[in-house]
Amino acid sequence: MSPPHGHAADGPPKGDADFKTLKRFLPYLWPAGRPALKARVVVALVLVLVAKAVLLVMPFAYKGVIDRMAGASTGSDAVWVIVALVWAYAAARFGAVLFDNVRNAIFERVGQEATRELAVEVFRHLHQLPLKFHLERKTGSLTRTIERGTKSIDMMLYLLLFNLAPVFIELSATLAIFGAKLGFELVIATIVMVVAYSWFTYAITVWRTELRRRTVELDNSVSARAVDSLLNYETVKYFNAEGLESRRYERAAGRFAEAAIKSESSLAWLNIGQSLITNIMMGGAMAFTVWGWSEGRFTPGDVVLVNTLLAQLFRPLDMLGMVYREVKQGLIDMEAMFQLLDTAPGIVDAPGAPALSVTGGRVRFEDVRFAYEPRRPILKGVSFEVAPGTRTAIVGPSGAGKSTIGRILFRFYEISGGRVTIDGQDIRHVTQGSLRAAIGIVPQDTVLFNDTIRFNIGYGREGASDAEIEAAAKAARIHDFVSALPDGYDTVVGERGLKLSGGEKQRVAIARTLLKDPPVLLLDEATSALDSATEAGIQDALELAERGRTTLVIAHRLSTIVDADQILVMQGGEIVERGRHGELLAQGGLYAELWAMQAAEEPVAAPEQAGQPAAE
Repeated sequence: MSPPHGHAADGPPKGDADFKTLKRFLPYLWPAGRPALKARVVVALVLVLVAKAVLLVMPFAYKGVIDRMAGASTGSDAVWVIVALVWAYAAARFGAVLFDNVRNAIFERVGQEATRELAVEVFRHLHQLPLKFHLERKTGSLTRTIERGTKSIDMMLYLLLFNLAPVFIELSATLAIFGAKLGFELVIATIVMVVAYSWFTYAITVWRTELRRRTVELDNSVSARAVDSLLNYETVKYFNAEGLESRRYERAAGRFAEAAIKSESSLAWLNIGQSLITNIMMGGAMAFTVWGWSEGRFTPGDVVLVNTLLAQLFRPLDMLGMVYREVKQGLIDMEAMFQLLDTAPGIVDAPGAPALSVTGGRVRFEDVRFAYEPRRPILKGVSFEVAPGTRTAIVGPSGAGKSTIGRILFRFYEISGGRVTIDGQDIRHVTQGSLRAAIGIVPQDTVLFNDTIRFNIGYGREGASDAEIEAAAKAARIHDFVSALPDGYDTVVGERGLKLSGGEKQRVAIARTLLKDPPVLLLDEATSALDSATEAGIQDALELAERGRTTLVIAHRLSTIVDADQILVMQGGEIVERGRHGELLAQGGLYAELWAMQAAEEPVAAPEQAGQPAAE
């Protein structure tokens, strides 16, 4: 199994952190409540012992061949014994390979199940983390951390069970054989060699760790640079900046290449040192055996016995360097991933919280205060009420706190003062799942999954039938457009829905919300990014979506909310004016100023109820 090539960016855990990470990892080696997987672990360990036993038989068969050949004359009947020993040697070699591969096949499910469970746990936890976390975290770096961490689980299981443990088994057996047959000189020499090898490997690995940490940081930066650039593909095209992006990526890739060269060069020195130690031991041990043969202590077969035993020991010892490095790196990778798992969800349900019970959909904000950080208050005592089945619009200049109200309603953030209720129930005291199930949203920037139109509309309610999806599309005035496409509802919309126009994406979003059929609806500047002609068509679909629902509209174009039951005008995190369209115009305040500015930018016929020039 090839070890993963990625590494964590947070640096190696030290001392207790290593132990804590290993302790946290070990339960995956013995999965609780999974007797079938535990049985596979036991069988795999038994096969490890059987494979090592067979492997240790092989040098004795080889020794027997040499000794018989040295003492027998050509053409004697002893040749058949020698042939039998040759076949025993070949069978032992095959048996070792057979048992190792059967072991791998049996254990594979344990490793894959552990990887799957951890990946699902991390994925589920990421969706529980606060919005602030996802706004601040780089997507490319995050996905690399998860990928490396989950792959490390499978890799660590194999390394600890089938590489590290067998090394100690084979070392103990080799020392016992040397002591019983060849003298304690070889035992002492082997112990000295193993100690020297282990110390050298440890010392060089510690040196390499800093080099690899730097390589990892630059690897993450290259990935983050690429993801960020590709996500902003259209912006790059708009500003003819392909050359700039290529140069930025080339600089990041160049820094990574230089660090990778240093890291891989250090690996070469490690391999050279390890090979020097093991070959000094091999040469010394065989020379000692030849000397013992000259003294009559050993047979010619003992030379090949020592050679074969040491060669078999050197193979896992050579792996020991890799095992140590990969285990160390696996701990780093898993530590970074466990840090993600340890990141506390910003918002959790209260113990025993009930589900939200919506009877009418009355929304109330009572002296709500909120700040993203203490020194920068966003909402300063906001209070208003949206009666069931009515439409309330929130307007104001940029930065007034309009969109923050929508995020608080969904409970993406905890407020610092006041309370928000739906039908008298504080949203902090009900489950988040039931709260969000009761609210539908059509956002300003609709982002769709890179899947079919059918999937994206059906995302509004899991398990919806094709007939229900098409009914929602008809209500959103997009069914005819979809039906005219070559693949119809099976048309793939592209990443973030880029294959659709802004108006088409908005209609998909409206259809998705209609399918969800929530009692409370939030329109977060749902048409501000559209042209006037497209907006007029979307407004018809939005009016249908609002029918019979409590609706909160965060608006940029005032002409879209002139018929709202209530308009709230915000400035500096406070509601400075409230009333209907005509009343606010008559007051001559901030709303009237905003209306006049929009009317000057794009004058059209006045709405009858206002008696004033409209902005559209």
